[in-house]
Amino acid sequence: MKRVVVGLSGGVDSSVAALLLIKKGYDVIGIFMKNWYDSSVLSTDECPWEEDSKDALLVAEKLGIPFQTFDFSKEYKQRIVDYMFEEYEKGRTPNPDVLCNREIKFDIFLKAAQKLGADFVATGHYCQKGEITIEGKQYFTLLAGADKTKDQSYFLCQISQEQLSKALFPIGHLQKKEVRKIALEAGLVTAEKKDSQGLCFIGKVRLPDFLQKQLKPQNGEIIEIDTNTSIIKKKEIYNNCSLDEVFDNTSGTIDMQTLINLEKCSSAVIYNFNDGKVTGMHNGAHFFTIGQRKGLRVGGKEKPLFVLQTDTKKNIIYTGQGQEHPGLYRNCIKIENKSLNFLIPQYIPETNKYLKVWSRIRYRQPLQQSVLINAGNCFYLWFFEEQRGITSGQFAAWYFDETLLGSGAIE
Repeated sequence: MKRVVVGLSGGVDSSVAALLLIKKGYDVIGIFMKNWYDSSVLSTDECPWEEDSKDALLVAEKLGIPFQTFDFSKEYKQRIVDYMFEEYEKGRTPNPDVLCNREIKFDIFLKAAQKLGADFVATGHYCQKGEITIEGKQYFTLLAGADKTKDQSYFLCQISQEQLSKALFPIGHLQKKEVRKIALEAGLVTAEKKDSQGLCFIGKVRLPDFLQKQLKPQNGEIIEIDTNTSIIKKKEIYNNCSLDEVFDNTSGTIDMQTLINLEKCSSAVIYNFNDGKVTGMHNGAHFFTIGQRKGLRVGGKEKPLFVLQTDTKKNIIYTGQGQEHPGLYRNCIKIENKSLNFLIPQYIPETNKYLKVWSRIRYRQPLQQSVLINAGNCFYLWFFEEQRGITSGQFAAWYFDETLLGSGAIE
């Protein structure tokens, strides 16, 4: 009998995942992960991890499976929390959920589970696992969840082939309403529990307060950039960078001029103080991210202000009116090789080659038609339609149909 250790989070998804594995005949152990806790930045007076741990224990008792709590607080702080602070301080916007899956759930947790004799670990993620044979070699594939409104394959975009080989996703073929129905019929205490909206395994956290624990507030100017100025600045950088015709084929070779144009197009427009006018004050540029609307607290405008750029060194935020502002959009992103993760090596374009794919730059974004280009010292991702709010530090993930091929951090 194969042994599976299930990460019981205290929510309905992982609860049903454990139930389905039991019904399939697996030897199931439930584990609750205590990853990090700081009462000073919680949005309520409750202790969410204790509440979730109790619910996880009740589920384990109902299902008749062994239950333990693992404390990964030290590792979580080192690998996730410290990383978040470092990225925000640099003016980048990290994605802790992607890193939590790669570093905690499918690394630290997986290794701890294997010490318990586990053949697999399982979670309540809405994604699916498949298999494919290429040139006589078998690979596991990560597929989108059947419930497209809940698909979480993006959050798993940085896990490796080895990690995926040890993972199970028991509810990936189900709709959310089906999961709740199964939980109700089984009498699980989590059946009608609301989904968690906090940071990965931290709880109901006020992110600004969380960041202010280490990144101190510092007053600075909010500069408004008008549409015409932004258009002029974009033309200075992106002129003659239309590349749609270059990528007519599904795959192919690119020339040096195209590489030069890609480097231009992947560069964000850099504004300076004299490009606009002071329209308000903020409490720290590192608390804001590109595309953000909330928290600026500037009124009296025809349209809402959105963040176009942050300068953490000079502590300036550049903004523009309306979500159609040209400063929010561009076609290309750059990805350094060090952050690249390919699940199937056969789908890596050779140097100076490209491959048409479908991509997203944030969770739940509809897949966008794009091209992945291997420039040798880095990769580029070109979108046939301009993308809004491209943010350094976030992850781009690319697919063929429902299959996730790879990902990398946006520069």
